Amino acid sequence: MIRAWFVCASLLAAAAGWAQTPVPAPSQPEPPSATAPAPAAPAPAVPKPWNSLSPQQQQVLQNHQSEWNNLPADRQQALAKGSQRWLSMTPQQRAGAQQRFSQWRAMPPEQRQLLRQRWQQYKALPPERQQQVRESFNRFRQMPPERRMQLRQQWRQMTPEQRHRAVQAPHAIQAPHAMPAPHRAPR
Repeated sequence: MIRAWFVCASLLAAAAGWAQTPVPAPSQPEPPSATAPAPAAPAPAVPKPWNSLSPQQQQVLQNHQSEWNNLPADRQQALAKGSQRWLSMTPQQRAGAQQRFSQWRAMPPEQRQLLRQRWQQYKALPPERQQQVRESFNRFRQMPPERRMQLRQQWRQMTPEQRHRAVQAPHAIQAPHAMPAPHRAPR
């Protein structure tokens, strides 16, 4: 359980800009052997005209209409994909996305860059490690607010070296207080 907390804390620290110690970059993949076939290069994205978007997508992307034809194909593709995702959201999901986007825009550029780096580090993790991080984060979110605040405070008081050790070998670090058992409703 302590390990899960430290993984959550490290993820949250990265998201909130608390962590001062960079997470080590994942090891470089080994170069392919001479006998292995080279992977095929992805096909380049082809620019699409504005009228190739659905009317709903055009409405979502109306702020980009005047510049659409001058955007790189990969940017057009990303915007089109994002508009499709937006259109598939429920009103509650859209409200949450708008709130997160506002928070993102309010961040200083340095903090945004740090979050981008941390996201890339997360995406470079093996799928099973990503799953562990997600599960730990979800357990953290389900804790009572007082306990989350206590754990955040504990994280802030750690030195960068302690944080690094906690993330690398969280099972070796002992929290000063035992984690409370999850509350279970009587059956």
